[in-house]
Amino acid sequence: MYGMLLESIQHFVQLEYGEEVWQRTLILSECKHIVFNTHQVYSDHIMGSLATSLATITSKSYESFMIFFGRCFVRFFSNYGYDATIKATGRYFTDFLDSVDNIHSRFRISYPKMQSPSMYLAEVDINGCVLVYRSLRQGLTYYVMGQLDEIANEFFNLKLETTVVSTQNHLSNGKNATIVKLRLNFDNSQYMASRQNEAASIDRHLAPFSCDLLFELFPFAVLFNPVMTIVGCGGKLVEVAGGKEKLLGKYVTTYFKLRRPKGICFSWKNAFYLKSVMFEIEVLRVELMKSRADETGKNEEKADCDCLGDDLSNGGNRDIEIDGKSISPYTSRRDSQPGLRNILLKGQMLYLKDINGIIFLCSPVVNDITELPDQGLYLNDLNPHGLSKEMVLAGWQNSSRLQLIFDKAEQRASELENNYSLLNTWKRRGDDLLYSMMPRAVADRLRAGQSPLSTCESFDAVTVMFCELVGFNSSTVQDAMELVSTMNAVYSCFDSLVDTFNVYKVETVGQIYMAVSGAPERQKKHAQNIANVSLCMVKHVRQLQVPSGTKVDVRIGVHSGPVVAGVVGIKVPRYCFFGDTVNTASRMQSSSELGMVHISESTKKLLPKEQYILRNRGKVKLKGKGDVNTYWIFENIYNDEEYVETY
Repeated sequence: MYGMLLESIQHFVQLEYGEEVWQRTLILSECKHIVFNTHQVYSDHIMGSLATSLATITSKSYESFMIFFGRCFVRFFSNYGYDATIKATGRYFTDFLDSVDNIHSRFRISYPKMQSPSMYLAEVDINGCVLVYRSLRQGLTYYVMGQLDEIANEFFNLKLETTVVSTQNHLSNGKNATIVKLRLNFDNSQYMASRQNEAASIDRHLAPFSCDLLFELFPFAVLFNPVMTIVGCGGKLVEVAGGKEKLLGKYVTTYFKLRRPKGICFSWKNAFYLKSVMFEIEVLRVELMKSRADETGKNEEKADCDCLGDDLSNGGNRDIEIDGKSISPYTSRRDSQPGLRNILLKGQMLYLKDINGIIFLCSPVVNDITELPDQGLYLNDLNPHGLSKEMVLAGWQNSSRLQLIFDKAEQRASELENNYSLLNTWKRRGDDLLYSMMPRAVADRLRAGQSPLSTCESFDAVTVMFCELVGFNSSTVQDAMELVSTMNAVYSCFDSLVDTFNVYKVETVGQIYMAVSGAPERQKKHAQNIANVSLCMVKHVRQLQVPSGTKVDVRIGVHSGPVVAGVVGIKVPRYCFFGDTVNTASRMQSSSELGMVHISESTKKLLPKEQYILRNRGKVKLKGKGDVNTYWIFENIYNDEEYVETY
């Protein structure tokens, strides 16, 4: 499907549900496209995946979102001016339904790869109509229902009620096609009254005229009788066939294949009752060439009314010889062989009561002037009284300009998609940098627009740790390089440890590493977290292989108490901690010893007794505190009460 359908979904989902829901939908549906290009063709399954994902996110039904998508498309294409085509189709909603196939055919010039469905009216009454919808795509019935409901409401001011009468699957050309019969209930009284007035005003006393006049006006027309044999044809069609005797008296299904309406048989009954529907019939050039090459061919068999997609059996599978070359009918039927490509005729079936026949008034479909040689046609073969020549020439003149515009649009869409990808990459890098400078919760509050002053908080109980690296000598430049390399290895190890124990790394100043637990996320086990990470630091730093081979050791100090924290700075903002607890923890570190974890009395009271070995160090003089009682802490590998406290 073309990107315009998916563009409409993206636009209105973002508009009505928000950007966050759309991003979640893309992730859940595993859609790799960030933006959709209008004229680019995408996989058909994307729409269904988006509807399924939205239904999961919003707890609504899949069908409701498919109806929503259909309405979105109608609202979206109005921005391109396509609503003018619908408004100009007819006075009534039924006129529009009767011309849907014609609308799709007009848009094939702008969207040549469009695989449009086939729709035709089976019944029309004062309360509405029955619409037959056929498509090779699966699961788009509710999407079509949403489109019809929006068109009826917005363009014709009608309240439409749609119900599915029947659904069946049909195998066509190896593909599973869906045929759905829809009952559309709406006020159709004005249309029915206009049809009655039109029928009453027809002048039934026109002078008779010859069918040759119709064949002159429509040189590709075909006239057939109730038994589906050809009784007349236009002059240009005779030239294509190589003579009138090749066509007259032959069954129409021998050399002609029904393309639209889809899902029906090419029979007298359907041609008679669907005379208001646009028909597309394909001229089988290879079958005509075979009849020329084989004058002694087999007797014609009456072709039964197989549905669309069944191969015709007359003539067999034998290759034909053209210009000394053997050509398979199946390869040449679709390939662009000069003068052999099938001709597609589009027009209307008209019943002639006087001769009890149906004439197919049609013109060949030529999208571009380059198709004429492939079909063996010339400009003077086209209908002289129509606009076929002008459309072909105008399309040829504008095709290069349109192609250039489409190429530029696709290029810009690709660039935009790449820019979105780069934007997400740099945004992720920016987030990582921001989260390395301050806690995620605080950073998210600042990104939400809150003032930096709002990040200032007081915490009644946290545990602060200072760790000093010991064993460095940087008297030379080489020593300094080794120092940086060694500290990088040690600090990287510490960073992984603090993440494991739910501890926040505050900063590193030279050879001092500071960490806190209990802020900015409050938690009860803050002292236990710091004790665990401190003991792991002592153990890991001794086992760590540093680049310089220098023996590195640490001394750690820990203290618990209240602090105040907040974001400080403009150019390089940091989340900093203030208070006497920070100062005391620093003094505990400076008075510690190598390979030891030095804790205060307040921290000791918060630790579970069965998990650690605590040894009383005795009185230690701290600056500004005097003599205080402190402890050494060790991991209790025995987990036994006997080793808990030693004084």
